[in-house]
Amino acid sequence: MRYFLLLLFLLLPSASVFASKIAIIIDDIGYRQSDKAVLSLPANITLSILPHTPLGKSLASEGYRQGNEILVHLPMQALNGKAIGPGALTNVMEEAELKAQLRDSIASVPYASGANNHMGSLLTQLDAQMRWVMESLQQHNIYFIDSMTTKYTRAGTMAETIGIPLLRREIFLDNDRSQAGLEKQFRHAISLAHEKQSIVVIAHPYPETINFLTENLHRLANEEIELVHTSQLLPQRVNTRVSANEALLQD
Repeated sequence: MRYFLLLLFLLLPSASVFASKIAIIIDDIGYRQSDKAVLSLPANITLSILPHTPLGKSLASEGYRQGNEILVHLPMQALNGKAIGPGALTNVMEEAELKAQLRDSIASVPYASGANNHMGSLLTQLDAQMRWVMESLQQHNIYFIDSMTTKYTRAGTMAETIGIPLLRREIFLDNDRSQAGLEKQFRHAISLAHEKQSIVVIAHPYPETINFLTENLHRLANEEIELVHTSQLLPQRVNTRVSANEALLQD
């Protein structure tokens, strides 16, 4: 019996020994041929795809097939007036228009089980628009990650009000793409993960970032930190594996 119990313990998934968890999202995917490099990263990286992009559907489908979790990266109006791109959600939209735009964006990204905001330093401050967004996400059974592009964001408050499973970004990994800058943020992520037990990190499909992650992700296990999909950090569990029939309806 003792031998059996010891063998059972040894066969348990190694993830059970990790004290902390990090979810890493790669944002802004869909426009550049170089974005395909995200598929070389481990399957427990989360991919956030911009709607209505040339490569969006194919990368979402390929990523899903290899085990990545897929988010739709919702373009939202920024304070700096920067162009938002297809699928833009703005403060001049009426409720029906905004919800229709969001529905079309979700449909353009197969297998999306979650969403996070692209830019949005203006729109995420607005209660009414954030309520409309969360009502739409609830209808599609999609959880939300606040990218925290402004400290005045109301997105999280509205998500909690509507009852949408919610996470918040803790660290941007690659605002500085130099090796020193990436290393500084990676160390910060490790430290914060130990402190908080679980954090969300956002990065981008820059060649420098992909190379850095490829060479350094193994360090997380050395620190007893597990790399997980974002849904594994949610306070309530959601079904992230969209059925084939649902995905086909999105094509």
